[in-house]
Amino acid sequence: MASYLIEPVDRLPFGGPDKARRYATERYRGAAGLNWYGCDPTLRFLMRRHLGADALEWAAPHLERAGALMSGPILEHAEETDRNPPRLERYDRWGHDVSRIVMPPSFEAARRELVAGSFTRPEFAREAEAAGADPVTMGVAWNYLLYQADIGMGCALGTGGDMVVLMAEAFAPQDVKERVREIFADGMFSGEAAQMFTERTGGSDLAALESTATPTGDAWRLNGLKWFASNANGSAFVVLAKAEGGPDGSRGVAPFLVLRERRDGGHNGIRVRRLKDKLGTRSVASAEIEFTDAEAFLLAPASTGAGDGKGLGRMMELTNGARLGIATMGLSCARRALVESLCYARSREAFGAALIDQPLMRRKLAELIVEVEAAQALVFDGFHNRLRLGPALIKLRAARLGVTAASDAIEVHGGNGYIEQWPVARILRDAQVNPIWEGGDNILCLDVRRAVEKDQHLPFFDRLAEAVRHAPPGDDSTALLVSDRIDRLREAVDRWRGLDPVTAEARLFPLAQFMADVYAAALLLEQAGWERRELGADRKALVARLYARAHLADHGPLRGIDHVAEDLERFKDLADGAFVDDRP
Repeated sequence: MASYLIEPVDRLPFGGPDKARRYATERYRGAAGLNWYGCDPTLRFLMRRHLGADALEWAAPHLERAGALMSGPILEHAEETDRNPPRLERYDRWGHDVSRIVMPPSFEAARRELVAGSFTRPEFAREAEAAGADPVTMGVAWNYLLYQADIGMGCALGTGGDMVVLMAEAFAPQDVKERVREIFADGMFSGEAAQMFTERTGGSDLAALESTATPTGDAWRLNGLKWFASNANGSAFVVLAKAEGGPDGSRGVAPFLVLRERRDGGHNGIRVRRLKDKLGTRSVASAEIEFTDAEAFLLAPASTGAGDGKGLGRMMELTNGARLGIATMGLSCARRALVESLCYARSREAFGAALIDQPLMRRKLAELIVEVEAAQALVFDGFHNRLRLGPALIKLRAARLGVTAASDAIEVHGGNGYIEQWPVARILRDAQVNPIWEGGDNILCLDVRRAVEKDQHLPFFDRLAEAVRHAPPGDDSTALLVSDRIDRLREAVDRWRGLDPVTAEARLFPLAQFMADVYAAALLLEQAGWERRELGADRKALVARLYARAHLADHGPLRGIDHVAEDLERFKDLADGAFVDDRP
Protein backbone atom coordinates (compact mmCIF):
# COMPACT_ATOMS: atom_id res chain seq x y z
CA MET A 1 0.00 0.00 0.00
CA ALA A 2 1.31 3.46 -0.89
CA SER A 3 2.55 5.56 2.02
CA TYR A 4 0.05 8.33 1.39
CA LEU A 5 -2.82 5.95 2.31
CA ILE A 6 -1.59 5.15 5.79
CA GLU A 7 -1.29 8.69 7.15
CA PRO A 8 -3.80 9.30 10.00
CA VAL A 9 -5.17 12.36 8.24
CA ASP A 10 -6.20 10.13 5.32
CA ARG A 11 -8.68 8.28 7.55
CA LEU A 12 -10.87 11.33 8.06
CA PRO A 13 -14.60 10.81 7.42
CA PHE A 14 -14.67 12.82 4.21
CA GLY A 15 -11.46 11.33 2.85
CA GLY A 16 -11.02 8.21 0.79
CA PRO A 17 -8.96 6.63 -2.01
CA ASP A 18 -10.49 8.77 -4.77
CA LYS A 19 -9.52 11.99 -3.06
CA ALA A 20 -6.21 10.66 -1.79
CA ARG A 21 -4.95 9.84 -5.29
CA ARG A 22 -4.99 13.53 -6.12
CA TYR A 23 -2.00 14.03 -3.83
CA ALA A 24 -0.25 10.72 -4.42
CA THR A 25 3.33 11.95 -4.24
CA GLU A 26 4.77 9.46 -6.72
CA ARG A 27 2.69 11.04 -9.50
CA TYR A 28 4.58 14.37 -9.28
CA ARG A 29 7.87 13.47 -10.88
CA GLY A 30 8.75 16.68 -12.68
CA ALA A 31 11.58 17.02 -15.20
CA ALA A 32 14.32 15.39 -13.12
CA GLY A 33 15.42 12.07 -14.54
CA LEU A 34 13.94 12.61 -17.99
CA ASN A 35 16.38 12.75 -20.89
CA TRP A 36 16.20 16.44 -21.74
CA TYR A 37 17.18 15.82 -25.33
CA GLY A 38 14.86 12.88 -25.85
CA CYS A 39 11.87 14.65 -24.30
CA ASP A 40 12.36 17.82 -26.36
CA PRO A 41 10.95 17.55 -29.91
CA THR A 42 11.70 21.24 -30.51
CA LEU A 43 15.42 20.73 -29.90
CA ARG A 44 15.44 17.66 -32.12
CA PHE A 45 13.73 19.77 -34.79
CA LEU A 46 16.42 22.45 -34.54
CA MET A 47 19.21 19.89 -34.67
CA ARG A 48 17.73 18.28 -37.79
CA ARG A 49 17.37 21.69 -39.43
CA HIS A 50 20.82 23.05 -38.57
CA LEU A 51 22.84 19.84 -38.84
CA GLY A 52 21.05 17.91 -41.57
CA ALA A 53 19.90 14.30 -41.38
CA ASP A 54 23.30 12.67 -41.90
CA ALA A 55 25.16 14.77 -39.34
CA LEU A 56 22.31 14.37 -36.87
CA GLU A 57 22.69 10.59 -37.06
CA TRP A 58 26.24 11.03 -35.77
CA ALA A 59 25.28 13.72 -33.25
CA ALA A 60 22.18 12.07 -31.74
CA PRO A 61 24.01 9.68 -29.36
CA HIS A 62 26.10 12.57 -28.05
CA LEU A 63 22.99 14.69 -27.55
CA GLU A 64 21.21 11.81 -25.80
CA ARG A 65 24.19 11.41 -23.49
CA ALA A 66 24.19 15.14 -22.73
CA GLY A 67 20.43 15.12 -22.10
CA ALA A 68 20.78 12.33 -19.55
CA LEU A 69 23.80 13.95 -17.90
CA MET A 70 22.11 17.30 -17.36
CA SER A 71 18.80 15.95 -16.05
CA GLY A 72 20.53 13.46 -13.77
CA PRO A 73 23.90 14.02 -12.07
CA ILE A 74 24.31 17.70 -13.02
CA LEU A 75 20.85 18.60 -11.75
CA GLU A 76 21.48 16.74 -8.50
CA HIS A 77 24.81 18.53 -8.03
CA ALA A 78 23.16 21.86 -8.79
CA GLU A 79 20.54 21.41 -6.11
CA GLU A 80 23.20 20.49 -3.55
CA THR A 81 25.43 23.44 -4.50
CA ASP A 82 22.46 25.79 -4.21
CA ARG A 83 21.98 24.60 -0.61
CA ASN A 84 25.73 24.67 0.18
CA PRO A 85 27.35 27.43 -1.91
CA PRO A 86 31.04 28.40 -2.14
CA ARG A 87 32.78 29.83 0.91
CA LEU A 88 35.71 32.18 1.36
CA GLU A 89 38.89 31.36 3.30
CA ARG A 90 40.42 34.78 3.63
CA TYR A 91 43.47 33.92 5.72
CA ASP A 92 45.64 30.86 6.29
CA ARG A 93 46.62 29.66 9.75
CA TRP A 94 49.52 32.14 9.86
CA GLY A 95 47.29 35.08 9.07
CA HIS A 96 48.45 35.47 5.48
CA ASP A 97 45.81 36.75 3.09
CA VAL A 98 45.29 33.82 0.71
CA SER A 99 41.79 34.86 -0.51
CA ARG A 100 40.96 31.25 -1.31
CA ILE A 101 37.46 30.45 -2.52
CA VAL A 102 36.51 26.91 -1.56
CA MET A 103 34.02 25.33 -3.91
CA PRO A 104 31.68 22.64 -2.51
CA PRO A 105 32.27 18.99 -3.47
CA SER A 106 29.04 19.02 -5.50
CA PHE A 107 30.42 21.82 -7.69
CA GLU A 108 33.73 20.07 -8.23
CA ALA A 109 31.96 16.82 -9.14
CA ALA A 110 29.77 18.64 -11.66
CA ARG A 111 32.76 20.44 -13.14
CA ARG A 112 34.67 17.19 -13.66
CA GLU A 113 31.76 15.56 -15.45
CA LEU A 114 31.01 18.61 -17.59
CA VAL A 115 34.60 19.27 -18.65
CA ALA A 116 35.07 15.59 -19.51
CA GLY A 117 32.01 15.53 -21.75
CA SER A 118 31.78 19.10 -23.01
CA PHE A 119 30.99 19.72 -26.66
CA THR A 120 33.38 22.71 -26.49
CA ARG A 121 36.47 20.51 -26.07
CA PRO A 122 38.82 21.04 -29.04
CA GLU A 123 38.96 17.32 -29.81
CA PHE A 124 35.16 17.06 -29.82
CA ALA A 125 34.87 20.05 -32.15
CA ARG A 126 37.32 18.41 -34.55
CA GLU A 127 35.39 15.13 -34.38
CA ALA A 128 32.11 16.96 -35.06
CA GLU A 129 33.55 18.79 -38.05
CA ALA A 130 34.85 15.52 -39.48
CA ALA A 131 31.33 14.09 -39.20
CA GLY A 132 29.82 17.15 -40.90
CA ALA A 133 28.19 18.38 -37.68
CA ASP A 134 28.53 22.13 -37.14
CA PRO A 135 30.43 22.62 -33.84
CA VAL A 136 28.59 25.90 -33.21
CA THR A 137 25.22 24.16 -33.33
CA MET A 138 26.48 21.38 -31.08
CA GLY A 139 27.84 23.92 -28.61
CA VAL A 140 24.57 25.83 -28.46
CA ALA A 141 22.68 22.58 -27.84
CA TRP A 142 25.10 21.61 -25.05
CA ASN A 143 24.66 24.95 -23.31
CA TYR A 144 20.89 24.90 -23.80
CA LEU A 145 20.73 21.53 -22.02
CA LEU A 146 23.16 22.49 -19.25
CA TYR A 147 21.44 25.76 -18.44
CA GLN A 148 18.18 23.92 -17.80
CA ALA A 149 19.97 22.34 -14.84
CA ASP A 150 22.06 25.27 -13.66
CA ILE A 151 22.83 28.59 -15.35
CA GLY A 152 25.23 29.37 -12.51
CA MET A 153 27.40 26.42 -13.49
CA GLY A 154 27.28 27.62 -17.08
CA CYS A 155 28.59 30.99 -15.95
CA ALA A 156 31.21 29.41 -13.72
CA LEU A 157 32.59 27.26 -16.52
CA GLY A 158 32.07 29.46 -19.53
CA THR A 159 32.46 33.09 -18.46
CA GLY A 160 34.78 34.85 -20.86
CA GLY A 161 37.03 31.93 -21.75
CA ASP A 162 36.92 32.69 -25.45
CA MET A 163 37.46 36.37 -24.72
CA VAL A 164 40.58 35.69 -22.63
CA VAL A 165 42.12 33.35 -25.20
CA LEU A 166 41.40 35.56 -28.20
CA MET A 167 42.70 38.72 -26.61
CA ALA A 168 45.74 37.04 -25.05
CA GLU A 169 46.71 35.55 -28.41
CA ALA A 170 46.40 38.94 -30.04
CA PHE A 171 48.17 41.14 -27.49
CA ALA A 172 49.89 39.35 -24.57
CA PRO A 173 53.65 38.65 -24.32
CA GLN A 174 54.69 35.24 -25.62
CA ASP A 175 55.24 33.61 -22.21
CA VAL A 176 51.83 34.83 -21.05
CA LYS A 177 50.18 33.44 -24.19
CA GLU A 178 51.68 30.04 -23.42
CA ARG A 179 50.44 30.20 -19.85
CA VAL A 180 46.90 31.05 -21.06
CA ARG A 181 47.02 28.13 -23.50
CA GLU A 182 47.85 25.82 -20.60
CA ILE A 183 44.99 27.16 -18.52
CA PHE A 184 42.46 26.55 -21.30
CA ALA A 185 43.89 23.30 -22.61
CA ASP A 186 40.60 21.55 -21.78
CA GLY A 187 38.61 24.05 -23.84
CA MET A 188 36.61 27.15 -23.01
CA PHE A 189 34.50 25.17 -20.55
CA SER A 190 37.37 24.68 -18.11
CA GLY A 191 35.94 27.36 -15.84
CA GLU A 192 39.11 29.37 -15.43
CA ALA A 193 38.07 32.77 -16.83
CA ALA A 194 36.21 35.80 -15.58
CA GLN A 195 35.38 39.32 -16.69
CA MET A 196 35.79 42.06 -14.12
CA PHE A 197 34.16 45.31 -15.20
CA THR A 198 31.72 46.48 -12.52
CA GLU A 199 32.80 48.94 -9.83
CA ARG A 200 31.07 50.79 -7.02
CA THR A 201 30.12 53.51 -9.50
CA GLY A 202 27.76 51.04 -11.17
CA GLY A 203 27.80 48.24 -13.67
CA SER A 204 26.80 50.07 -16.84
CA ASP A 205 28.66 53.37 -16.61
CA LEU A 206 32.04 51.86 -17.42
CA ALA A 207 33.51 55.21 -18.40
CA ALA A 208 33.34 56.24 -14.74
CA LEU A 209 35.50 53.39 -13.42
CA GLU A 210 38.39 54.15 -11.07
CA SER A 211 40.75 51.18 -11.40
CA THR A 212 44.20 52.34 -12.46
CA ALA A 213 47.07 50.67 -14.31
CA THR A 214 50.68 51.84 -14.30
CA PRO A 215 53.25 50.54 -16.83
CA THR A 216 56.30 48.60 -15.65
CA GLY A 217 58.33 47.03 -18.46
CA ASP A 218 56.09 44.90 -20.68
CA ALA A 219 53.64 44.51 -17.80
CA TRP A 220 51.48 46.86 -15.71
CA ARG A 221 50.64 47.29 -12.03
CA LEU A 222 46.87 47.32 -11.56
CA ASN A 223 45.05 48.76 -8.54
CA GLY A 224 41.34 49.05 -7.94
CA LEU A 225 38.17 47.45 -6.63
CA LYS A 226 35.70 45.43 -8.66
CA TRP A 227 32.36 45.41 -6.93
CA PHE A 228 30.71 42.42 -8.60
CA ALA A 229 33.08 39.85 -10.09
CA SER A 230 31.55 36.53 -11.10
CA ASN A 231 33.64 33.36 -11.24
CA ALA A 232 36.05 34.94 -8.79
CA ASN A 233 37.75 31.59 -8.21
CA GLY A 234 39.07 31.50 -11.77
CA SER A 235 42.67 31.74 -12.94
CA ALA A 236 42.52 34.33 -15.73
CA PHE A 237 40.65 37.63 -15.63
CA VAL A 238 39.94 40.38 -18.15
CA VAL A 239 39.88 43.59 -16.10
CA LEU A 240 38.93 47.06 -17.27
CA ALA A 241 41.08 49.90 -15.96
CA LYS A 242 42.46 53.30 -16.97
CA ALA A 243 46.11 53.98 -17.61
CA GLU A 244 47.56 56.35 -15.05
CA GLY A 245 47.86 59.79 -16.59
CA GLY A 246 45.46 58.92 -19.40
CA PRO A 247 42.16 60.67 -20.14
CA ASP A 248 39.17 60.21 -17.89
CA GLY A 249 36.04 58.90 -19.59
CA SER A 250 35.44 56.09 -22.05
CA ARG A 251 38.47 56.84 -24.24
CA GLY A 252 40.78 56.10 -21.35
CA VAL A 253 39.36 52.63 -20.61
CA ALA A 254 41.46 49.65 -21.63
CA PRO A 255 41.28 45.88 -20.98
CA PHE A 256 44.04 44.12 -19.05
CA LEU A 257 44.79 40.44 -18.47
CA VAL A 258 45.39 39.46 -14.85
CA LEU A 259 46.39 35.90 -13.93
CA ARG A 260 45.94 34.36 -10.50
CA GLU A 261 49.69 33.73 -10.28
CA ARG A 262 52.46 36.11 -11.25
CA ARG A 263 55.06 35.26 -13.86
CA ASP A 264 57.44 34.15 -11.12
CA GLY A 265 54.83 31.74 -9.71
CA GLY A 266 53.99 33.88 -6.69
CA HIS A 267 50.53 34.93 -5.59
CA ASN A 268 49.34 37.94 -7.58
CA GLY A 269 47.92 41.03 -5.91
CA ILE A 270 44.34 39.76 -5.91
CA ARG A 271 42.35 40.01 -2.68
CA VAL A 272 38.81 38.75 -2.19
CA ARG A 273 37.04 41.09 0.18
CA ARG A 274 33.87 39.02 0.49
CA LEU A 275 31.58 36.71 -1.45
CA LYS A 276 28.23 38.10 -2.50
CA ASP A 277 25.16 36.69 -0.74
CA LYS A 278 23.05 36.33 -3.87
CA LEU A 279 19.43 35.62 -4.69
CA GLY A 280 20.39 32.79 -7.03
CA THR A 281 23.13 31.35 -9.31
CA ARG A 282 24.93 30.23 -6.17
CA SER A 283 27.13 27.77 -8.04
CA VAL A 284 29.15 30.66 -9.48
CA ALA A 285 31.31 32.42 -6.89
CA SER A 286 30.65 36.16 -7.13
CA ALA A 287 32.82 38.45 -5.06
CA GLU A 288 34.25 41.87 -4.39
CA ILE A 289 37.83 41.79 -5.70
CA GLU A 290 40.56 44.22 -4.74
CA PHE A 291 43.67 44.52 -6.91
CA THR A 292 46.79 45.72 -5.11
CA ASP A 293 49.75 46.16 -7.48
CA ALA A 294 48.52 43.12 -9.40
CA GLU A 295 50.67 42.09 -12.36
CA ALA A 296 48.65 42.80 -15.50
CA PHE A 297 49.12 42.80 -19.27
CA LEU A 298 47.59 45.28 -21.66
CA LEU A 299 45.17 43.73 -24.15
CA ALA A 300 45.66 46.34 -26.87
CA PRO A 301 48.13 46.97 -29.71
CA ALA A 302 51.58 47.84 -28.38
CA SER A 303 51.87 50.55 -31.03
CA THR A 304 48.94 52.53 -29.64
CA GLY A 305 49.18 51.69 -25.95
CA ALA A 306 46.35 51.95 -23.45
CA GLY A 307 45.10 55.29 -24.68
CA ASP A 308 44.01 54.40 -28.21
CA GLY A 309 40.40 55.14 -27.26
CA LYS A 310 39.19 51.79 -28.58
CA GLY A 311 39.50 49.63 -25.47
CA LEU A 312 35.87 49.88 -24.42
CA GLY A 313 34.65 49.34 -27.97
CA ARG A 314 36.91 46.31 -28.29
CA MET A 315 35.34 44.81 -25.18
CA MET A 316 31.81 45.57 -26.35
CA GLU A 317 32.39 43.63 -29.57
CA LEU A 318 33.31 40.57 -27.54
CA THR A 319 30.44 41.23 -25.14
CA ASN A 320 27.95 40.50 -27.92
CA GLY A 321 28.98 36.84 -27.80
CA ALA A 322 28.40 36.82 -24.04
CA ARG A 323 24.96 38.35 -24.56
CA LEU A 324 23.98 35.46 -26.81
CA GLY A 325 25.15 33.09 -24.09
CA ILE A 326 22.98 34.83 -21.52
CA ALA A 327 20.04 34.78 -23.92
CA THR A 328 20.52 31.01 -24.07
CA MET A 329 20.38 30.93 -20.28
CA GLY A 330 17.08 32.81 -20.32
CA LEU A 331 15.73 30.45 -22.96
CA SER A 332 16.79 27.41 -20.94
CA CYS A 333 15.14 28.74 -17.78
CA ALA A 334 11.96 29.23 -19.80
CA ARG A 335 12.19 25.74 -21.30
CA ARG A 336 12.69 24.13 -17.88
CA ALA A 337 9.79 26.17 -16.49
CA LEU A 338 7.59 24.98 -19.35
CA VAL A 339 8.51 21.32 -18.80
CA GLU A 340 7.90 21.52 -15.06
CA SER A 341 4.55 23.21 -15.74
CA LEU A 342 3.46 20.51 -18.18
CA CYS A 343 4.53 17.75 -15.81
CA TYR A 344 2.64 19.29 -12.91
CA ALA A 345 -0.47 20.17 -14.91
CA ARG A 346 -0.74 16.58 -16.14
CA SER A 347 -0.55 15.22 -12.59
CA ARG A 348 -2.55 17.72 -10.58
CA GLU A 349 -6.33 17.35 -10.45
CA ALA A 350 -8.79 20.10 -9.55
CA PHE A 351 -12.50 20.64 -10.09
CA GLY A 352 -12.89 17.07 -11.27
CA ALA A 353 -10.25 17.06 -14.02
CA ALA A 354 -6.51 17.30 -14.57
CA LEU A 355 -5.20 20.87 -14.65
CA ILE A 356 -3.99 20.40 -18.20
CA ASP A 357 -7.60 19.82 -19.32
CA GLN A 358 -8.84 23.11 -17.87
CA PRO A 359 -9.34 25.79 -20.59
CA LEU A 360 -7.58 28.59 -18.73
CA MET A 361 -4.60 26.38 -17.97
CA ARG A 362 -4.43 25.27 -21.60
CA ARG A 363 -4.39 28.90 -22.67
CA LYS A 364 -1.44 29.64 -20.39
CA LEU A 365 0.49 26.50 -21.39
CA ALA A 366 -0.11 27.15 -25.09
CA GLU A 367 1.20 30.69 -24.64
CA LEU A 368 4.31 29.35 -22.89
CA ILE A 369 4.94 26.82 -25.65
CA VAL A 370 4.72 29.48 -28.37
CA GLU A 371 6.90 31.99 -26.51
CA VAL A 372 9.60 29.40 -25.76
CA GLU A 373 9.74 28.28 -29.39
CA ALA A 374 9.96 31.89 -30.56
CA ALA A 375 12.91 32.42 -28.22
CA GLN A 376 14.52 29.21 -29.50
CA ALA A 377 14.27 30.55 -33.04
CA LEU A 378 15.92 33.82 -31.99
CA VAL A 379 18.76 32.22 -30.04
CA PHE A 380 19.74 29.71 -32.70
CA ASP A 381 19.55 32.35 -35.42
CA GLY A 382 21.72 34.65 -33.34
CA PHE A 383 24.56 32.13 -33.29
CA HIS A 384 24.28 31.37 -37.01
CA ASN A 385 23.63 34.86 -38.42
CA ARG A 386 25.93 37.34 -36.74
CA LEU A 387 23.79 40.44 -37.08
CA ARG A 388 25.00 43.57 -35.30
CA LEU A 389 21.50 44.11 -33.90
CA GLY A 390 20.95 40.46 -33.04
CA PRO A 391 22.52 39.98 -29.59
CA ALA A 392 20.82 42.99 -28.02
CA LEU A 393 17.37 42.08 -29.35
CA ILE A 394 17.72 38.37 -28.58
CA LYS A 395 18.91 38.96 -25.02
CA LEU A 396 16.20 41.57 -24.49
CA ARG A 397 13.54 38.99 -25.31
CA ALA A 398 14.99 35.67 -24.08
CA ALA A 399 16.43 36.90 -20.78
CA ARG A 400 13.12 38.45 -19.77
CA LEU A 401 11.18 35.37 -20.88
CA GLY A 402 13.21 33.26 -18.46
CA VAL A 403 11.85 35.36 -15.59
CA THR A 404 8.23 35.52 -16.73
CA ALA A 405 8.09 31.82 -17.62
CA ALA A 406 9.52 30.85 -14.24
CA SER A 407 6.94 33.07 -12.54
CA ASP A 408 4.20 31.42 -14.59
CA ALA A 409 5.51 28.00 -13.58
CA ILE A 410 5.25 28.94 -9.92
CA GLU A 411 1.66 30.00 -10.49
CA VAL A 412 0.91 26.69 -12.25
CA HIS A 413 2.25 24.88 -9.19
CA GLY A 414 0.30 27.12 -6.82
CA GLY A 415 1.63 27.29 -3.27
CA ASN A 416 3.95 24.35 -3.94
CA GLY A 417 5.80 26.42 -6.51
CA TYR A 418 6.74 28.95 -3.86
CA ILE A 419 8.43 26.28 -1.75
CA GLU A 420 12.16 25.66 -2.20
CA GLN A 421 11.71 21.87 -2.08
CA TRP A 422 9.90 22.11 -5.41
CA PRO A 423 11.98 22.83 -8.53
CA VAL A 424 10.54 26.07 -9.89
CA ALA A 425 11.51 28.43 -7.06
CA ARG A 426 15.21 28.08 -7.90
CA ILE A 427 14.50 28.59 -11.60
CA LEU A 428 12.98 31.98 -10.80
CA ARG A 429 15.81 32.94 -8.44
CA ASP A 430 18.39 32.03 -11.05
CA ALA A 431 16.56 33.51 -14.03
CA GLN A 432 16.32 36.94 -12.46
CA VAL A 433 20.02 37.60 -13.05
CA ASN A 434 19.82 37.20 -16.83
CA PRO A 435 18.27 40.60 -17.55
CA ILE A 436 21.11 42.15 -15.50
CA TRP A 437 24.17 40.30 -16.80
CA GLU A 438 25.94 42.00 -19.71
CA GLY A 439 23.56 44.93 -19.78
CA GLY A 440 19.99 45.44 -18.62
CA ASP A 441 17.10 46.30 -20.91
CA ASN A 442 17.98 50.00 -21.03
CA ILE A 443 21.61 49.30 -21.94
CA LEU A 444 20.49 46.92 -24.68
CA CYS A 445 18.22 49.63 -26.04
CA LEU A 446 21.14 52.06 -26.16
CA ASP A 447 23.03 49.43 -28.14
CA VAL A 448 20.12 49.30 -30.58
CA ARG A 449 20.40 53.07 -30.95
CA ARG A 450 24.10 52.85 -31.77
CA ALA A 451 23.42 50.21 -34.40
CA VAL A 452 20.63 52.18 -36.05
CA GLU A 453 22.63 55.41 -36.05
CA LYS A 454 25.40 53.59 -37.93
CA ASP A 455 22.92 51.99 -40.39
CA GLN A 456 23.79 48.56 -39.00
CA HIS A 457 20.09 47.73 -38.96
CA LEU A 458 20.03 47.31 -42.74
CA PRO A 459 21.37 43.69 -42.70
CA PHE A 460 18.75 42.98 -40.04
CA PHE A 461 15.97 43.97 -42.43
CA ASP A 462 17.58 41.84 -45.13
CA ARG A 463 17.43 38.87 -42.75
CA LEU A 464 13.74 39.50 -42.04
CA ALA A 465 12.91 39.60 -45.74
CA GLU A 466 14.90 36.43 -46.38
CA ALA A 467 13.06 34.58 -43.61
CA VAL A 468 9.61 35.56 -44.86
CA ARG A 469 10.49 34.46 -48.39
CA HIS A 470 10.74 30.90 -47.03
CA ALA A 471 7.29 30.94 -45.41
CA PRO A 472 5.16 27.86 -46.13
CA PRO A 473 2.46 28.01 -48.78
CA GLY A 474 -1.15 27.80 -47.72
CA ASP A 475 -1.04 30.32 -44.86
CA ASP A 476 -0.68 33.55 -46.79
CA SER A 477 -2.43 35.58 -44.10
CA THR A 478 0.41 35.11 -41.59
CA ALA A 479 3.10 35.84 -44.17
CA LEU A 480 1.23 38.95 -45.29
CA LEU A 481 0.85 40.10 -41.69
CA VAL A 482 4.55 39.69 -40.96
CA SER A 483 5.54 41.34 -44.25
CA ASP A 484 3.28 44.28 -43.45
CA ARG A 485 4.84 44.63 -40.01
CA ILE A 486 8.32 44.61 -41.54
CA ASP A 487 7.24 47.60 -43.63
CA ARG A 488 5.78 49.29 -40.56
CA LEU A 489 8.99 48.60 -38.66
CA ARG A 490 10.98 50.36 -41.39
CA GLU A 491 8.62 53.30 -41.04
CA ALA A 492 9.01 53.23 -37.25
CA VAL A 493 12.81 53.41 -37.56
CA ASP A 494 12.55 56.35 -39.96
CA ARG A 495 10.11 58.14 -37.64
CA TRP A 496 12.33 57.44 -34.66
CA ARG A 497 15.30 59.05 -36.42
CA GLY A 498 13.33 62.30 -36.62
CA LEU A 499 12.53 62.54 -32.91
CA ASP A 500 14.26 64.94 -30.56
CA PRO A 501 17.09 63.25 -28.59
CA VAL A 502 15.23 62.97 -25.28
CA THR A 503 12.07 61.52 -26.78
CA ALA A 504 14.08 59.27 -29.10
CA GLU A 505 15.87 57.69 -26.13
CA ALA A 506 12.61 57.15 -24.27
CA ARG A 507 11.10 55.48 -27.35
CA LEU A 508 13.98 53.03 -27.76
CA PHE A 509 12.28 50.37 -25.65
CA PRO A 510 9.08 50.05 -27.73
CA LEU A 511 11.19 50.23 -30.90
CA ALA A 512 13.43 47.38 -29.72
CA GLN A 513 10.40 45.32 -28.65
CA PHE A 514 8.83 45.88 -32.07
CA MET A 515 12.06 44.68 -33.69
CA ALA A 516 12.18 41.55 -31.53
CA ASP A 517 8.51 40.76 -32.23
CA VAL A 518 8.94 40.96 -36.01
CA TYR A 519 12.27 39.11 -35.89
CA ALA A 520 10.80 36.15 -34.00
CA ALA A 521 7.69 35.99 -36.17
CA ALA A 522 9.77 35.98 -39.37
CA LEU A 523 12.03 33.21 -38.06
CA LEU A 524 9.07 31.06 -37.05
CA LEU A 525 7.67 31.45 -40.56
CA GLU A 526 11.02 30.37 -41.96
CA GLN A 527 11.03 27.31 -39.71
CA ALA A 528 7.47 26.52 -40.74
CA GLY A 529 8.46 26.61 -44.40
CA TRP A 530 11.35 24.24 -43.77
CA GLU A 531 9.13 21.87 -41.79
CA ARG A 532 6.56 21.81 -44.59
CA ARG A 533 9.17 21.09 -47.27
CA GLU A 534 11.35 18.62 -45.38
CA LEU A 535 8.96 16.89 -43.00
CA GLY A 536 5.53 17.47 -44.52
CA ALA A 537 4.17 18.82 -41.24
CA ASP A 538 2.43 22.06 -40.24
CA ARG A 539 2.93 22.41 -36.50
CA LYS A 540 5.46 25.24 -36.81
CA ALA A 541 3.02 27.09 -39.06
CA LEU A 542 0.56 26.92 -36.16
CA VAL A 543 3.20 28.25 -33.77
CA ALA A 544 4.09 31.07 -36.20
CA ARG A 545 0.43 31.94 -36.64
CA LEU A 546 -0.25 32.07 -32.89
CA TYR A 547 2.88 34.13 -32.24
CA ALA A 548 2.13 36.63 -35.02
CA ARG A 549 -1.46 36.92 -33.85
CA ALA A 550 -0.36 37.61 -30.26
CA HIS A 551 2.46 40.05 -31.03
CA LEU A 552 1.70 41.67 -34.38
CA ALA A 553 -2.04 41.57 -35.08
CA ASP A 554 -4.52 44.37 -34.42
CA HIS A 555 -6.92 42.74 -31.98
CA GLY A 556 -9.78 45.14 -32.60
CA PRO A 557 -12.29 46.60 -30.14
CA LEU A 558 -13.05 43.18 -28.63
CA ARG A 559 -9.39 42.50 -27.75
CA GLY A 560 -9.40 39.25 -29.72
CA ILE A 561 -12.16 37.63 -27.68
CA ASP A 562 -13.94 36.79 -30.93
CA HIS A 563 -10.86 35.20 -32.57
CA VAL A 564 -10.65 31.52 -33.47
CA ALA A 565 -9.27 29.58 -30.47
CA GLU A 566 -6.61 27.56 -32.30
CA ASP A 567 -4.52 27.41 -29.16
CA LEU A 568 -7.29 25.33 -27.55
CA GLU A 569 -8.48 23.45 -30.62
CA ARG A 570 -4.98 22.25 -31.45
CA PHE A 571 -3.57 22.17 -27.95
CA LYS A 572 -2.59 18.51 -28.26
CA ASP A 573 -0.48 19.30 -31.33
CA LEU A 574 1.24 22.12 -29.46
CA ALA A 575 1.87 20.12 -26.28
CA ASP A 576 2.94 16.87 -27.93
CA GLY A 577 5.30 18.78 -30.19
CA ALA A 578 6.86 20.58 -27.23
CA PHE A 579 7.33 17.81 -24.68
CA VAL A 580 7.33 14.01 -24.65
CA ASP A 581 7.08 12.05 -21.40
CA ASP A 582 7.13 8.29 -21.98
CA ARG A 583 7.31 7.37 -18.31
CA PRO A 584 4.51 4.98 -17.26
